[in-house]
Amino acid sequence: MIRTLSIIATFILTISVATAQEVKNIIYLIGDGMGLSSVSMMHIEGGYASTIFDEAENVALQKTYSADNRVTDSAASGTALATGYKTNNTFVGCTPDGVAVESLMDVAKAQGKATGVVVTTYLQHATPASFYAHTESRHNYGIITEQLVGSSLDVAIGGGMGPFKEVYKEQIADVIDSYGFNLVEEFAELEKQSGESRTLALLADWEVGANTGDYLADATREALRLLERRGEDNGFVLMVEGSLIDGMGHANNAQAQQLEMQGFMGAIEVAVEYAKAHEGTLVVVTADHETGGLSIVSADANFNLSEQGVEYRWSTNGHSGVMIPIYLYGTANECINGIVENTDIAKTLKGLIKGGSIN
Repeated sequence: MIRTLSIIATFILTISVATAQEVKNIIYLIGDGMGLSSVSMMHIEGGYASTIFDEAENVALQKTYSADNRVTDSAASGTALATGYKTNNTFVGCTPDGVAVESLMDVAKAQGKATGVVVTTYLQHATPASFYAHTESRHNYGIITEQLVGSSLDVAIGGGMGPFKEVYKEQIADVIDSYGFNLVEEFAELEKQSGESRTLALLADWEVGANTGDYLADATREALRLLERRGEDNGFVLMVEGSLIDGMGHANNAQAQQLEMQGFMGAIEVAVEYAKAHEGTLVVVTADHETGGLSIVSADANFNLSEQGVEYRWSTNGHSGVMIPIYLYGTANECINGIVENTDIAKTLKGLIKGGSIN
């Protein structure tokens, strides 16, 4: 009996370690401001047809509070998701006492992996900045811009030319080139990049824009192509943000948020398709927080009716403190389970990048 238990224990340990070591690529998608109600809204609007969220192989929940507030902002939650550390609202990539902390991208680069970010907002915004920058204010766009161009990212796609104009004036192209990036200002030019050099795509002065259709899916696809070339045998880590789901929640505009959700879901589909075709790829989909306090309620209290209709009601033009879903696909999708802290996601992914256990 003892020999049998020993064999079983060895087998379980081997499976656990093997599963962790199989993770070569991580695609981390963050729907800024996307709560469970946003996901539910897309089910309703689609007549309850299956969505990409239904394809998740594992689902968990995360708590979003920051170090100094029960309701987080995107800087603190972005830092938690990127680094595994709680911090104060408005802080980016550092602890409440201002100490810089390493992000997933830092860990990935140390392991020889390629790294990238893709957003619909500007690259210096709070969430993407959390993956490469360190500052006590998310509004220090000059500092963040300098840290972006000085970062070790291989691919960065989004808006953000505006801050570059303010910091570097007419020397923008020369500065970006001096840091080893190819500057891209049009999507058609992005498609021509080979991946031999690093790519910085600044496609707008600030946000790429709302209701951009297939932009996020297409940009995700291009980033994967470039990162695959850059990472080669070591793999890559890519963060993709559906940035403007949040803005439409702040505006309490359900129809506009649906359009942003569609764009984000398209990017998830690209990521999951890639994972299915490339063994060793983990896809993690979540949000930094919920925006707008969206609820979905009956339009009529008379439940004797066959159909009362539904209404989308908002309770705030700010953020809320509700827990956020996590959807996992592909290799090691069992790595996050139950109800976790938002910091646990980054800690788990760092462990996978380093080749550690998923337990």
